[in-house]
Amino acid sequence: MKKIIFNILGFGALLCGLGACANLDMPSDGRVTLNDIFNTYHRTRNYYNSCIAAIPQVGFTYQNQTTPLASFCDEAHDASDGVSGAVFDWYTGITSSTHNPLTEGYQDPWNHYFQAIRRCNTFLACITDPEVATYDFNETEKNGWIAEIRVARAYFYLQLIRRYGGVPLIDSPYEVDHDFTGDQRASFEDVADFILAECDAALATPENEGQAIGFRWSIDDTERGKIPRGFACAVKSQTALYAASPLWNTGSGKYTWERAAAITREALDRCLAHGYRLYDTPVAEDVAQNPYAYYFIQRSDPSRSADRETIFETTTWRTNVWRNAGTPITEGMAKAGPCPSQELVDSYEMANGEPAILGYSDADHLQPLINPASGYDPDHPYVNRDPRFYASVYYNESPRSLTSGRIEKTIYPLAFTSTINNITVTQNGDEVTLETTGGDPWIFTTTLGKPLTSDARRVVTFEYKSATSIGDSEFFYCVSGGPQGGVESGANIPIPAASEWTRFEFDLEDGISRFGFGVNNDGGRSPEEHFFRFDVTGNAGYTITLRNFQVECYTPPSPPTPVETYIGGNCELSDRLTDVRYTRTGYYMRKFNNYRSNANVDADGLMKIFRLGELYLNFAEAAAQASGPDAPVSSTVGGAAMSACEAVNAVRARAGMPPLPAGLSKEAFEKRYRNERRVELAFEEHRFFDVRRWKILHETDGFVTGMRITKNEDGNYTYTRIKLATRPTNADRYLLYPIRQDEVSKMNAFTGLNWQNSGW
Repeated sequence: MKKIIFNILGFGALLCGLGACANLDMPSDGRVTLNDIFNTYHRTRNYYNSCIAAIPQVGFTYQNQTTPLASFCDEAHDASDGVSGAVFDWYTGITSSTHNPLTEGYQDPWNHYFQAIRRCNTFLACITDPEVATYDFNETEKNGWIAEIRVARAYFYLQLIRRYGGVPLIDSPYEVDHDFTGDQRASFEDVADFILAECDAALATPENEGQAIGFRWSIDDTERGKIPRGFACAVKSQTALYAASPLWNTGSGKYTWERAAAITREALDRCLAHGYRLYDTPVAEDVAQNPYAYYFIQRSDPSRSADRETIFETTTWRTNVWRNAGTPITEGMAKAGPCPSQELVDSYEMANGEPAILGYSDADHLQPLINPASGYDPDHPYVNRDPRFYASVYYNESPRSLTSGRIEKTIYPLAFTSTINNITVTQNGDEVTLETTGGDPWIFTTTLGKPLTSDARRVVTFEYKSATSIGDSEFFYCVSGGPQGGVESGANIPIPAASEWTRFEFDLEDGISRFGFGVNNDGGRSPEEHFFRFDVTGNAGYTITLRNFQVECYTPPSPPTPVETYIGGNCELSDRLTDVRYTRTGYYMRKFNNYRSNANVDADGLMKIFRLGELYLNFAEAAAQASGPDAPVSSTVGGAAMSACEAVNAVRARAGMPPLPAGLSKEAFEKRYRNERRVELAFEEHRFFDVRRWKILHETDGFVTGMRITKNEDGNYTYTRIKLATRPTNADRYLLYPIRQDEVSKMNAFTGLNWQNSGW
């Protein structure tokens, strides 16, 4: 193997933190050679791990790891806008090829990804060189490593081109005598070709399902961070979509929408064929608002036993929304961070599937065009919106927590006895059917068995079905030997008709306060001996089926403290520039935030790098542009044909939203699709790049608006839209990152060419 070097384009001098030099003939002076690495299993595996570990932690990783990318586009306006740092510099245009606020601090993408590519190149060159890799590796494991590293390298190139456009395409370690004068930037299209070819080569590796090694679809939960085959599909999908987008394909490129549709469809189908599904498991109401909300606060399980949507997730860094994008009433909160924009809030449709806001009649977005078919009420703007709105945004009077604690109930199960009057009883498992046969029909229950607790609520409950409504059922409070004299609940307790199982509830407080039922001794009878006489109705011919007849005792939690964003509220909108704890827009970020998180409990979610929802949307965009919203696209791997509209509707259905109507024009569908992508992928580092690849940055990122809310004396609110400061970051030069000037100068000296992106 020839001697190789690494010092190019900021690649650095040392290898992977191991101190390994590429010169295989260097003397033994304490450093480790590549031969030393690849002639042992554990050192080789550690080198492989170092390549995979270069996949970055995604989340609040800007401005010293406390601000997300959403703050730098029209998704949000960051509350750090008045203090020194990346946000202030971005909003005021202090950006250049020597100072890019988005590349300061945690990691500079140019250096980070090229160093990662250098590691991958070295690994692939060494592991396939029998003179270097002298250890007797298991071929399945070795080939799996090779496939994963090829996919990782493809991913690193994807991250570079979505930021910088075409970059130098380096697929092998540089030799000592490398001539830098011949280096050049490859085109976006050429790098995309390379990315797709690498992923295809990896996917051609045998699947080895059921084994603990190899490049597999299914991995174990202990292998978090390992690259599954679905990762390669996701890289292909996103690469094809970007390559076909207006920023990179002006009409003459090879990445047509038709080709992108085929690639994104295959990627989606491969994942579906191997068990990936949109997450839609119901969740308890005191845990999260809906499955979409819960998906983003729970950690994925790589084995996909529960979460079958996540393809790859940030491995260790929780988003820490509670601290870096929190509300002032959250314990330990440091700043409000990315405050959702009014434009983002306006993008959430009504629950009936109609857009609430169709656009704006003025350039400042202060006069919304309300869709009369939507039911949107500007005096109650947060009612009946898309469920994803409630999962993603804290708005005025939204609950900071879903409950102050889980309701713990004491249950007194009751059965019916043989003491009846004018009733026939039919038992079927746990279901009991009562049919009245004459006037004054009633039936006794078994006794309570123990005194009722002192909880705030004590109720008789059961589930029932009945074809007929009645309004004259009642209960008698009884002790052994018969009903207490005059101790009846009173007439006219209604039981509405119900074709499905329906919960019935009757409050016992009146009987307890008047007669001490179930609490006090009565005539020498202990409370546990109390029971009910259930007077079903006053007449014959009524049938009702019941189950779970019981008494429940519990204390409801106190109402949670609401988020009050009105002026003077506990989370009020603030224009105090140095006060970073209060919203600038009238909203706070909720997505990824577990309401239980605070200074003592860090339970917020982790950022999803790739998930199945994105693949559905990638395909929908490409297919709609290629052949229209409703044209079915055939599968190449055995799935049923699917249209762009059907793909979007699959995502909407998971969220509990009605489908988009069939028959939309391509232009109308594009507007609805782009809005769907904005809502579904909010705060997931897509919008920043989407408005660039669509070349609409000049329309979206000049400013954002918010909502100033005033509470009136009658308790109602006045809503006034406000425009925040203009940002200069919507000019065309911001379509791409600037390449660092020291790198540009270096390559200019070598090649005589200016590698800098336009405008920088």
